[in-house]
Amino acid sequence: MRRSDGHWASVERRNESTGARDMAAPRIRLGMIGGGEGAFIGAVHRIAARLDDRYELVAGALSASPDKAIRSAAAIGLGSDRSYPDFRTMAQAEAARTDGIEAVAIVTPNHMHAPVADAFLDAGIHIICDKPLTTTLEEARRLRDKARTSGLIFAVTYNYSGYPLVRHARSMVQGAELGAIRIVQVEYPQDWLADPLEATGQKQADWRTDPARSGAGGCVGDIGTHAYQLAHFVTGMMPEQILAETTIFVPGRRVDDNVQILLRYGNGARGALWASQVAPGNDNGLRLRIFGEKGGLDWRQEEPNLLVWSPLGEAPRSIRRGTTSMNAAGQRVNRLPAGHPEGYLEAFATIYAEVATAIVASRTASLADPALTFPTIEDGFAGVAMVDTVLRSSAAGGVWMPVEL
Repeated sequence: MRRSDGHWASVERRNESTGARDMAAPRIRLGMIGGGEGAFIGAVHRIAARLDDRYELVAGALSASPDKAIRSAAAIGLGSDRSYPDFRTMAQAEAARTDGIEAVAIVTPNHMHAPVADAFLDAGIHIICDKPLTTTLEEARRLRDKARTSGLIFAVTYNYSGYPLVRHARSMVQGAELGAIRIVQVEYPQDWLADPLEATGQKQADWRTDPARSGAGGCVGDIGTHAYQLAHFVTGMMPEQILAETTIFVPGRRVDDNVQILLRYGNGARGALWASQVAPGNDNGLRLRIFGEKGGLDWRQEEPNLLVWSPLGEAPRSIRRGTTSMNAAGQRVNRLPAGHPEGYLEAFATIYAEVATAIVASRTASLADPALTFPTIEDGFAGVAMVDTVLRSSAAGGVWMPVEL
């Protein structure tokens, strides 16, 4: 059931060390839209959904091309009777089945998120949607309002919030171990678009640099939203104002490939966000640093099993995933003993597992467990609102603008 803060929770039992499902709860029947041949994120979602044995993928419309959809379904073992030529046909057919899907994963290019979500909300099916939520603020606002009144679960896969040490850091902030937060520094540099890769026809580069499919925000929507959500998830703070500059460094590119953002928080804290896809030497360099009155935290996605805690006036301390130094919030989503690295897929799976627990709770209207949390449509809306504000601030020459909350 939904808590008052918009997050979801339940009392379904969970193995604290492995995240394994309660065997009394049947697997959730899952469908997927997109994620067929040549797609990257579809396979990630399928692995994440299966890692904790909580879901069974039973239906899909895996491509906008009916022929490719059929081939893609056969390749992953979906039955031909539940491989659909388009998402609308699938939504109607699955809603009519007694064994129809309970949830759908939307892993299409960005411009299709809203129409697909609309169809499955209308069909009464829970949503697990890739980010960003939509390509326009107006569309995001409409979809958020619709989801709020539906009573359905609507998760957005900001997967970096699934890492155990990110959960640990969040709990430290909530427990006032850092004192009042003063500074938030978050960055997400990559280098894969430093050359005009889209000109070669590479699928990922092609659609991510096409404003008709990715939205007007390029880098800021693709990875800047991840950095923004991570900072909010850990600190609990949302900026009230933004000043931004977007840049297109690669000649001929139609969307930004670098963004620099200043953040003003209502409590007086200040922040900065840098995201780039043209920074040589960076693969997936998501990093969050938070500084408060009593100390600072430093976490890097490429070294996710280490969190550095620096109490004021003391030597920095290493907090390692799986050890006794990790708090209850981190241990709750931990799977493996120390020394066995957990990474991207496990963090993604944590989001799926949390959503599964909420879906099981919705079957029986179970009481809420305050420990359960995952990104919802509220987080999805916040990301789109950030992108909209960034683009308007940059277009105005870099001026402070309020962010719609």
